[in-house]
Amino acid sequence: MQISSRFTVALHILTCVDTFKDDVKVTSDFLAGSIGTNPVIIRKILTQLQSAGLISVARGTGGIVPTRELSGISFYDVYEAIEPVEDGDLFRFHENPSPQCPVGRNIHDLLDEKLKSIQAAMETEMKKYTIADLHAEMQNILTKEA
Repeated sequence: MQISSRFTVALHILTCVDTFKDDVKVTSDFLAGSIGTNPVIIRKILTQLQSAGLISVARGTGGIVPTRELSGISFYDVYEAIEPVEDGDLFRFHENPSPQCPVGRNIHDLLDEKLKSIQAAMETEMKKYTIADLHAEMQNILTKEA
């Protein structure tokens, strides 16, 4: 299992939007340059963030604005927007374990609760971090670089 790079790209986007909001017109081309990817990928992720209600995007003139306070956008919110899990389960189970095999017959009993616990722990940890945290850390970095 691996969470795709779209998650960290979305965090990068939100950090750029916040960092450059007063200085630069933040467009998908601008973001693509910072992230090092194609603007089409950026637009797809922006659409996902917008559909989740995390940002609003003004087409044409450009302009990406968070729809909530940065402290109200957690890593988990971004994760949910970008990496929606099928049926709410992070771990996908193999389809047809053999009922004739003692392991196959019992594998769900062995793993289901453990996997749910692992997913819940990850989600709880993701809820601890917000875009406001990234803002504060970025401001510290910029201050040190100045």
